[in-house]
Amino acid sequence: MVRRIIFLLVIVFHFSACSAKLISDNHIKVGASSFQEYIPLIKDKRVGLLVNHSSLVQGVHLLDTLIAQDINVVKIFAPEHGFRGKKDAGEHVANDMDQKTGLPIVSLYGKNRKPSVEMLQDLDVVVFDIQDVGVRFYTYISTMHYMMEACAKSSVKFIVLDRPNPNGDYFDGPVLDKKYQSFVGMHPIPIVHGLTVGELAQMINGEGWLENQTHCDLTVIKMKNWDHKMSYDLPVKPSPNLPNYLSVRLYPSLCFFEATNISIGRGTYFPFQVIGYPDSSLGSFSFTPRSIDGMSKTPKQKDQVCYGVDLRSESLKHQFSLKYFLQFYNTLKANDGFKFDVKWFNLLAGKSQLSEDIINGLSEQEIRAKWAVDLKKYSLLRDKYLLYSKEE
Repeated sequence: MVRRIIFLLVIVFHFSACSAKLISDNHIKVGASSFQEYIPLIKDKRVGLLVNHSSLVQGVHLLDTLIAQDINVVKIFAPEHGFRGKKDAGEHVANDMDQKTGLPIVSLYGKNRKPSVEMLQDLDVVVFDIQDVGVRFYTYISTMHYMMEACAKSSVKFIVLDRPNPNGDYFDGPVLDKKYQSFVGMHPIPIVHGLTVGELAQMINGEGWLENQTHCDLTVIKMKNWDHKMSYDLPVKPSPNLPNYLSVRLYPSLCFFEATNISIGRGTYFPFQVIGYPDSSLGSFSFTPRSIDGMSKTPKQKDQVCYGVDLRSESLKHQFSLKYFLQFYNTLKANDGFKFDVKWFNLLAGKSQLSEDIINGLSEQEIRAKWAVDLKKYSLLRDKYLLYSKEE
């Protein structure tokens, strides 16, 4: 009991000190920092948290912050990579217990990706607070979608504490065809969608994209001092293989290589910043993927010297491009070095047209022309749900 009191006092002190600093500084204030806006909504309620390691409020985890505010947190829901964000991409996340608080952790990236009615029956409200990167196939937004459906079905309130989108200054790429809807692409939006999680939640709700066109009781707690023109260097890496701002900016362009035998640096300390394959004709730059605990246990081309391209000097203003994919495909297809899982690629792309165009030898300019009309339509849809000034 004494240890718990000391723990709470430390959290309260840190929380108060950070709050004072935030008020005096003109920095971005994430939704989780606007306590006066959402604490009244969850006070005396049974609260579930859909959170991970990125859910920090001025350096303190949201869970600890809410406990210090005497909020009745009942359970934690964990997305891909787990509550502490240490699981590899695609790695099974098991149910667990938080060692610090003793609260149960319910995995939404194990046997169940969609919460059941039973999981929500002891809750009045679910709070979502996870740092996203603004890309359609990054699965945190799919987990958010499923939780919104579950909340709608169970009449549980859903609150999004909004955070910046580090790729929020533009939108680009093919718009998903619902025939290719999957956990890595659930919504008819482009690959880079240019929305915060709060804006996207409003779009999902407003456009009737939840199951049976239901709507959940949604509240978005907006940020302050942020807009879509701003760059945002994440204070915590959002997942094990996106270690810095450059990797986050390159992620939309390089993720298509996940459907091939080409390495994009998993198994190095600079993932999503290099491209390579065991063929010395690809260039003098080389790297060797290794098993790295907490990042990539079985990386592609493990222990093989890969030759290719070093993108660590690429501009931080990089935007989505097919340049690198077309370069490697066109170079290696002649000697059958390029292995292409078209089915997996189509799920990432959200349609089959892109893989067909690449195989048929179209240029990036020709490919882009085919999704231009869809992007214009999406632009009008996006404008309906923006909560912050856009990039124009």
